[in-house]
Amino acid sequence: MPQLEVDGAVLTYDDEGPRDGDGAPLVFIHGWTANRHRWDHQVAHFAERRRVIRLDLRGHGESSGAGVRTIAALAEDVLALLDHLKVERFVLIGHSMGGMISQTIALAHPERVERMILVNSISRMTYSRGRGLLLGASALVPFKLFVAANIQRAFAPGYPREQIREYVRASADTPREVVMTLYGAMRAFDVLDRVGEIRTPTLLVHGYHDIQLPVHQMLRMAKAYPDAVVRIIDAGHELPVEKPAELTSAVERFVAVED
Repeated sequence: MPQLEVDGAVLTYDDEGPRDGDGAPLVFIHGWTANRHRWDHQVAHFAERRRVIRLDLRGHGESSGAGVRTIAALAEDVLALLDHLKVERFVLIGHSMGGMISQTIALAHPERVERMILVNSISRMTYSRGRGLLLGASALVPFKLFVAANIQRAFAPGYPREQIREYVRASADTPREVVMTLYGAMRAFDVLDRVGEIRTPTLLVHGYHDIQLPVHQMLRMAKAYPDAVVRIIDAGHELPVEKPAELTSAVERFVAVED
C-alpha cells in the first residue's frame, strides 16, 4: 500500500498493471466521501494489460489530511502523485466530484490528458429543490444522519439495502471537516462556461436515475463540449458499483479508440 506525502497530507494509492501496457495509464478518481475501492471492478479488469493508478483523496479512505477547500486543490494533489510516479500523459476517469477534479486538470494541463471519462459528473452544480432542502438542514441534523441521507438517495431504486448501509458506514467515517468543506467546494464548482475549451476526447457516462446530479444537468454540459460522446446507463448516481460491468464496458470501448 504505497503512500505519498503531499502538502500536509499522506495520500494512499495503488499503481498496478504493466508499465509497458496498452496505451496511456488510466487514472481513476473517486467522488465525495468515497474511496479508491469504488473502482475495484474497473481496476481488476484493466490492470491485466495496462497501467492503472487510483488514490484515496486527502481525508478519504486511507489517506490523511484536511483543509482543502477547493476542487482545484484536490486536482493539485492528483497531479503531485502523477508527477511523483513520472506519469506525463494519462487517461482521466472521474466519478462525481472526481469528474470535477478531472475537468480542472484537463483545463489546466490539456497537453497531459490523453482522454477523459466523466462518470455521473457535471460542470456546474445546480441543486434540485430536494437537495436544497437537504443542504439547508445540514446544520440542524446530526452529521451521520446528513451523510446517510445523501448516500441513500444516490442509489437507484432496488439496489440492495445492506450494501447501501455498507457505503453509508464507510462515508460516515470520512472526517466531518472534510465532508462539509468539500460539500461547499462542490457547490462552488463552476466551469460550464469553459468546457468548450476542452479539446480532449471525452466520454460522459451517466445513470438515468441519478437524482444527486440529474441527467438533464449532464446533457446541458454535453452541449458545451465540442465532441463529447454520451452514454446513459440504467442506474443511479453510484454507477461504478451499481452497474460495474456496464461501466467497464463503456470505458473499454472508449479507450480502445486510443490504443
